[in-house]
Amino acid sequence: MIILAATPIGNLGDASARLREALEQAAVVASEDTRVTQRLLAGLGVENRPRLIALHEHNERQKAAELVELARDGDLLVLSDAGMPTVSDPGFPLVQAAAAAGVDVTAIPGPSAVITALAVSGLPTDRFAFEGFLPRKAGERARRLAELAGDRRTLVFFEGPSRLAASLEALAEAFGAERPAAVCRELTKLHEEVRRGGLAELAVWAAGGVRGEICVVVGGAEEERADAATALDRVLGLAASGTRLKDAAAIVAAETGLGKRDLYESALASRSTR
Repeated sequence: MIILAATPIGNLGDASARLREALEQAAVVASEDTRVTQRLLAGLGVENRPRLIALHEHNERQKAAELVELARDGDLLVLSDAGMPTVSDPGFPLVQAAAAAGVDVTAIPGPSAVITALAVSGLPTDRFAFEGFLPRKAGERARRLAELAGDRRTLVFFEGPSRLAASLEALAEAFGAERPAAVCRELTKLHEEVRRGGLAELAVWAAGGVRGEICVVVGGAEEERADAATALDRVLGLAASGTRLKDAAAIVAAETGLGKRDLYESALASRSTR
């Protein structure tokens, strides 16, 4: 079978007994970076030296079929550099191919930057969504955030230190300066830090420079009783940012409970009179 194994996101002490046992017994390991896996084996004192196969974002679709066939004859252990494979890391095409081929897939659960950041953020945890990395291009990022602005779930993003300030500024513009958020960096490591505040306040702080691995957790939109005029403005705003009009109507309908068809037709009528 294929075994997806979560690895420490910073502190080696978080490696589970099951992970250590799997590493000791593995004959073949597919890993995001074989050098990171070698350091993990050494750091955990694992004497086994399995065959290592690189499985990363540039080759995972090409490698999937080959690895599925390997897993028919013996267990294949799959590792990312940190956390659970497939979660903003390589592995999804492999699991998809395994499911289609009838090859069993299981997991050794463990550390997750997404769940850890959510837990320490101080923001609601009952409903949340993981959005990964925001688009690099400003226009694409603005369109994505316009679609998320009315989402009432807590949102979790990954971000790089060089892009953090710009992303927080874009979030503040799209969601509002006072929307509560938390920047969680270097989780489980020596210099772990959780900085909480409004998005605009956090953007100012981040402009001074921030290092390390970063998760941004943002509180959901407050529930408001939407009226038809406000909802129409929201549809038109999404459309202006590049969202298809039908998609914009569907997004606002989900946010407000208003009829998707009514919103779409109102938007068409509004456009024709302008």
